[in-house]
Amino acid sequence: MWLKCKLFVRNMLRRMNVRIFLIILCAGTLPSIGIRYSIISSYEARAISVRTSDVSIQLKIIANHLITYNYLQGSPSDVINAELEQLSNLYDGRVLIINSNFRVIKDTYGISEGKYAISQEVIRCFKGESVANYDARNGYIELTTPIQSQTKDGESMVVGVMLTSVSTDTIMKTIEILNHRALVLEILMIIVIFLMASILAKLFTAPINRVTQAIGEVKDGYADRPIEVSHSDYVETEHIIETFNALMGRMKVLDDSRQEFVANVSHELKTPIASIKVLADSLLAQPDVSPELYREFLEDIVTEIDRENKIITDLLALVKMDKTTGELKVSLVNINELTELILKRLRPIARKQDVEVVFESNRIVEAQVDEVKLTLVISNLVENAIKYNKLHGWVKVSLDADHQFFTMDISDSGIGIPEDAIEHIYERFYRVDKSHSREIGGTGLGLAIARNAILMHRGSIKVSSVEGEGTTFSIKIPLNYVA
Repeated sequence: MWLKCKLFVRNMLRRMNVRIFLIILCAGTLPSIGIRYSIISSYEARAISVRTSDVSIQLKIIANHLITYNYLQGSPSDVINAELEQLSNLYDGRVLIINSNFRVIKDTYGISEGKYAISQEVIRCFKGESVANYDARNGYIELTTPIQSQTKDGESMVVGVMLTSVSTDTIMKTIEILNHRALVLEILMIIVIFLMASILAKLFTAPINRVTQAIGEVKDGYADRPIEVSHSDYVETEHIIETFNALMGRMKVLDDSRQEFVANVSHELKTPIASIKVLADSLLAQPDVSPELYREFLEDIVTEIDRENKIITDLLALVKMDKTTGELKVSLVNINELTELILKRLRPIARKQDVEVVFESNRIVEAQVDEVKLTLVISNLVENAIKYNKLHGWVKVSLDADHQFFTMDISDSGIGIPEDAIEHIYERFYRVDKSHSREIGGTGLGLAIARNAILMHRGSIKVSSVEGEGTTFSIKIPLNYVA
C-alpha cells in the first residue's frame, strides 16, 4: 500500500500541470505566511518598545519623588505609595524598592518587604546601568531603574533601585486578535491562490495537452491535419506546435512518397513481365514460326528480363542502403585511383555514343569512405552523364579538395534537365523523359541511390542544369568520416 502511494505521488509530481500548480501555490502562500509573521513580530517588538519606554519615564519620575520624600530613609509617604500602587495597577505589574543594602523596603505585592534582593540586574543597576528584559514565555517586562541622589560635590550617586515587572497580557491579546484576523485573511488568500493555480496550470498546459492529443491521434492513425494555433498561446508552445505541424507535413510527404513508390514499383515490375508475356503469346499463337523471328522474339524477351533484373538489383541496393544507414565500411581510399578505375569501365559505353570522357584532378585526394557505395555514386552520375548526352558530346569529371572536404563535379554537354523537374530528380522512379529513359534502360533509381550514399557519408549533392545545354552534379564529402 505504501509503495503504491509512493509511486502515485512520484507520478503526480512528474506531471507538468501539477508542478506548475505547486509552484504557483507556493509562490502565493509562502510570502503571505512570511508577511504575516513579519508583521506580527514587528508589532510585538514595537509594542514592547513603546511599553518599556512609557514605564521607564514614569519610573524615573517616581525615582525622583523617592529622593524628594526621603522614602529610602524610612520616611512613610502616602503620595509615593499611591503612585506605586497606581503604576502597579495600571500595568498589572509589581514594583520593588531596594535600598543600598539590597533590602526590599517596599513591595506592591506586600510579600517581599524586609527581604534581600540580590541579582545581576540589581547589581548592574547600582553601577548606574538601567536594564530592560522582555520575557516572552512568561509575558512580562522586567526593568531596573536607579534611584540617584546628589552628593555635596554635585555628583550623582545610586542609593537605591526600583525593580519593576510589567505584564504584557494586553499586548499578547492584541497580537492574538491580529494573528487570528491575519490567519482568516491568509486562508481566504490561499483559497483564491489555489483556484488561480488550478486555472493557470490548466491554461499553461493546454497547448501541450493539445499536442499530446494530436500525437495520440497520429499514433492511432486518425490525424492528418495541422494543429490550429490560437493567438492566446505563448511563444514556446507555438514553436512546439509549428515544429509538430512541420513534422506532420513531412510525414504526409513521406507517406505520399511511399504510396507513389509502391505504385511505381508495381508498374515498373509489371511492364517487362507484360512485354515478355506478349512476346511469348505471340510465339505460341503462330504455329509456324521462322527461326529468324523466333530468335528476334527471344532476344526481345532476354532484353526485358535484363531490364527486370536491373530494376530488382537497383531496388535491392536502395533497400539495403536504407536499412544499413550509418553502417558504412569505411577505409582510407585514394579517390583519384578509384575515379580512374570507374571511368575506365565506362569509357566503352561512352565510345558507342561518341562521347569523350575527361578526368581532371588538382591534387591527390585520400578520404575515409565506403569504397563500394562511393563507387555507386560516381558510376551512376557518370553513366547518366553519358547516356543522357548528345552525339559527339563530352563528360568532364573534376576532383579537388581542401583541408576538410573533397569535391567532385560531373559535367556534361547533354540534354539538360527542365527547371521544374530539378526538385524531383532524386525521387525514386522519377524520370524527366520517360520514353528516352526506357530506350536507354533507365530505372529512375540511380540518383536516389547516389543521394542516399552521399548522405550516409555526411556529404551533400547539388545540381545545376540548363535544358539543351548540359548538367553539372557537384558532390561534397568530408575527408574524415564522423559517425
